[in-house]
Amino acid sequence: MHNNATQIIMIGDGMGGRPVPSLDGQTCLEAGDYPALDEVARGGECGYTDPIRPGQAVGSDTGHMVILGYDPVEYYTGRGPFEAKGVGIDVQPGDVAFRCNFSTVENGIIKDRRAGRITEGTHQLAAAANQAFSDGIDGVEVIFKESVAHRAALVLRGEGLDPRITDVDPHETGGKVPKCQPTAEASNDPAAQKTAAIINEFVQGVQEVFENHEVNQQRRAAGLPPANIVLPRGAGTAPHLMPFPEQYGLSSAMIVEVDLVRGLGLYLNMDVINVPEATGGMDTDEMAMAQAVVEAAASHDFVLCNIKSPGVGGPDGNAEQQMAAIAKVDRAVGHLLETFDWDSTVLMVTADHCTPVTVMDHSGDAIPAAFYGHGVRPDGVQSFGERPFAAGSVHRIHGLDIMYIMGNYAGTLPKFGA
Repeated sequence: MHNNATQIIMIGDGMGGRPVPSLDGQTCLEAGDYPALDEVARGGECGYTDPIRPGQAVGSDTGHMVILGYDPVEYYTGRGPFEAKGVGIDVQPGDVAFRCNFSTVENGIIKDRRAGRITEGTHQLAAAANQAFSDGIDGVEVIFKESVAHRAALVLRGEGLDPRITDVDPHETGGKVPKCQPTAEASNDPAAQKTAAIINEFVQGVQEVFENHEVNQQRRAAGLPPANIVLPRGAGTAPHLMPFPEQYGLSSAMIVEVDLVRGLGLYLNMDVINVPEATGGMDTDEMAMAQAVVEAAASHDFVLCNIKSPGVGGPDGNAEQQMAAIAKVDRAVGHLLETFDWDSTVLMVTADHCTPVTVMDHSGDAIPAAFYGHGVRPDGVQSFGERPFAAGSVHRIHGLDIMYIMGNYAGTLPKFGA
């Protein structure tokens, strides 16, 4: 450990939005009571970040890549490899990996992309899928593993594969399950055609296996939507990323709840710390995560923590739930404020993307961001929120500037020039 300030980034997943009519035109950040976040705003420098460019929505994977200083435009190969790595599948050269949802289909129509946000039984369903395809498809090995809640990962391993194929997940309900096909640029490529055909066979085969599986019989009996299909998306190959400790000369830890981001941390050779009480949902123990940050900071120069729950209420259009989730982030930040010596610690509080409840999806809105602690010059902002931050001194920065700003505050950024 060096003698410079410890760096901490606390991310409220999807914690940013737009005015909500039911909240008298306030956003979920503006309408809630968040004393710790407000303290960070009053004592910090505030503004916004744009991960890639103004107006461009990003995923959780690309949003985290940007925060950590890796340009997705240059390095991103798809969501699938991060999800697969996060659940423990070693994505090898030549593999094509996918992020998947356990979903509900009825008479060929997608009724629920998250199968009622299923939390139990996915291990048994994954085992049944792997058993059904134990001999592979067209000479290609099929590896399928459940992740947190409705999420899963799929890896195809074999010769002649290509990730340039379309998603089976249409990202909305009410329509038919689309067939996988090569993208326009790969429409005549035999490898892409083969990969798409394998995915279509997998989706159809899994549906046949899952339809009357015991897990789904129990879910129907309980009045719950069955997880009777898998929708793969985000095809990609293993990315080539310089390890974070080499890139920045910092020992680093990551504390996250979902395998997608965990996979990114593993690719970057960060110490990915598991918190058993962190569930990725509204029942997560944010205080256990906050304490894990404190413990990790004792032996690491840099710690990133993501609390997932704010990103749950947004897609459901549930303002009250999103506000309750932001309150979890607030309590975690409050624990950090009470615990650390801010003469030797610098904190950033932000989100990986905005998920307005009025949009029910990720948006390209500028993301609220505040820096607090060592080296920071307070700018007079009094509360944590989208409109208050318009007066902050950070103004509106590119997401790739974050690690430079953190390094400046912490004293770890080397001088450019003599």
